[in-house]
Amino acid sequence: MKMKKVLSTVLASAMVLSLAACGGSGSSTQGGGSGSSSSGGDLTINIWDANQQKGIQTICDDWTALGNPKVKVEVIDWDNYWTLLEAGASGGQLADVFWMHSDYSQIYMENDILLDLTGYIEKDGVDMSIYYPDIAAIYKRDDGKIFALPKDHDTIALLYNKALFDQAGVEYPTDEWTYEDMYEAAKKITEATPDDTYGYALNTSNDQDGWYNYIYSYGGNVVNTEKTDTGIDSAESKAAMEMVRKMLTVATPQAVVAESGTDSLFQSGKVGMITQGSWMINSFYTAENSKDYAWAQIPYCDRNGDGKCQKDERWSCYNGLGWAAAANTGNPDAAASLIEYLCSKDAQVKQAELGVTMAGIPGISEAFANAFEGMDVSAFTKVEEDGTLYARPGTRNSGVWQTPMKQAGGFLDAWQDVENPQAMSDACDRVAKMIRDAIAAEK
Repeated sequence: MKMKKVLSTVLASAMVLSLAACGGSGSSTQGGGSGSSSSGGDLTINIWDANQQKGIQTICDDWTALGNPKVKVEVIDWDNYWTLLEAGASGGQLADVFWMHSDYSQIYMENDILLDLTGYIEKDGVDMSIYYPDIAAIYKRDDGKIFALPKDHDTIALLYNKALFDQAGVEYPTDEWTYEDMYEAAKKITEATPDDTYGYALNTSNDQDGWYNYIYSYGGNVVNTEKTDTGIDSAESKAAMEMVRKMLTVATPQAVVAESGTDSLFQSGKVGMITQGSWMINSFYTAENSKDYAWAQIPYCDRNGDGKCQKDERWSCYNGLGWAAAANTGNPDAAASLIEYLCSKDAQVKQAELGVTMAGIPGISEAFANAFEGMDVSAFTKVEEDGTLYARPGTRNSGVWQTPMKQAGGFLDAWQDVENPQAMSDACDRVAKMIRDAIAAEK
């Protein structure tokens, strides 16, 4: 089948993309997801983050209590999730309702694998204007049809280990920190601690919670808002990537990060700071040494040199999952009704109160910041007032360039040669060509 060939090609390249975007992380567990669609009875939901299972099940049970079918929420690890979804899309069976991600949404919408929600939205009077526009746009096809409703949104913050800061005699991060401040603190911690301990760790294969934010804070871009070009080779972007290179000179070596992961290194007390997304809070909140962990707002770049942070100097990438249903679900009316309920204001407020994740509706995520007793996570919500959110950059077929740009011939060469500033500048030029060639091929 042509559709199967297209899906296999696109998903194969997309599968190795960053697991950072909205919960695609080590927080997920191997589950017993059947991937089977019900035929008019109970509904099955597939997700990939075990941290969210309990809260989502609670909200689904509220929907069931209103006289609707029972719902079973199943967790499948990230890689197997997309393998099962591809198998279902290629002729097998899908769960009734499941998460959809920005990396994959376009190809699934184009091939009519997802249930068209447009008619239900119109009939039930769902107000699409209440959602974050950038997230709603992810799940709307070019012909105006809608195939998922926004589940959530996420932001990025700086996580630090107070015990390591104390050991190195370095003051804790504040919301006034620039990237230069972070570098100086990381350098001091690296120098003052044992050889296997570092002030900072960055997983360069991740973008949303990592180096993308440097680029936008420094005034550059990965893809412009019209999705017609890239500014990754601009002077601003090169200055940002030079700061990334500089940070890597005092950070955990990439070979170690690739083997262990930034989260594990941090929790083992080998790293002083990482940047991380709001979808991962619970992993650190429930960790053994959580009393040592604290959050600050993501640093900024003082581009105008006034010593203060303007909104356009602190940038946080944000993304959002969508609740979608299988086009071949045996109970489309119930599946659509459940999605509308999960994405309603009341359910999303409860989602925030339960600490599941921040809402896909602006203005109701404050409860999320209060959901973790004893840990101040307000940095994730304050950035929406003190900084600028930008949608995770992409094009129609982002997988064509998002993976290669992180490999040999892209940025990998520079990340492995951190003492060479020219290598980073040259990598920006190469990656810019990759992106421009990909955009041209999409037309």
